[in-house]
Amino acid sequence: MINELKQVIVVRKDLGLPKGKLCVQVAHAAVTAYIEARKKNPEWANKWLLEGQKKIVVVVKDLDELLRIYEEASKSDIPVALIRDAGLTTVPPGTITCVGIGPAPACIIDRITGKLKLL
Repeated sequence: MINELKQVIVVRKDLGLPKGKLCVQVAHAAVTAYIEARKKNPEWANKWLLEGQKKIVVVVKDLDELLRIYEEASKSDIPVALIRDAGLTTVPPGTITCVGIGPAPACIIDRITGKLKLL
C-alpha cells in the first residue's frame, strides 16, 4: 500500500523573485514534475490527483543547495523536474529557479526536503 503522496517545490531564496514571478516558477515546477510522475509512476500520479494534490513549497539559500536537492531526488528514483527560466522578464535566460519533486510517497520526499524551511 502506498502511503500519503505529496509534491514539494523547492525555490531559491537568493534570486529575490517578485511574488508573481515566483508563483509562475512554482506552477511550472508543479506541472512539469507531475508530467514526470505520469511517465515514471502513473499509479502515484493518479492517486495524488484523487487525494487532493498535496503540495508544499520550501526554500533553499542558493543554486548550490538547490542542485544538491535535485541530485538527491534524482538518485532516489522519484519524479523530479529542474526548472530553468526563459529569461523574458526578471532573470537571464536559463536561470535555474526551482525544483519540483513528486508526487511521490511523503516518506521518501521527507528524507530529502524534510529539514527545509517553508516559503
